[in-house]
Amino acid sequence: MDSLGDLLKGRVPQEPPEVIAAKRYIADHFQAASSVTLQSNALVITVASASLAGTLRMQMPKLQAACKTDKRLIFRIG
Repeated sequence: MDSLGDLLKGRVPQEPPEVIAAKRYIADHFQAASSVTLQSNALVITVASASLAGTLRMQMPKLQAACKTDKRLIFRIG
């Protein structure tokens, strides 16, 4: 019987397209790193500074259009 490590060894984890699009939007427009978590009804976006989180809140319609999602966007500082 194969162990879980053997089964997952060759597998490359793939991020959902919404997560990739959100990270790319933030990197392209603000030259900042971010962490994006996909939940069932929301995208949780964690950024390093409060000023960036506030700016992203103002850019929310553009960010949702770039991500092609109707999920709720939640911004966190961390």
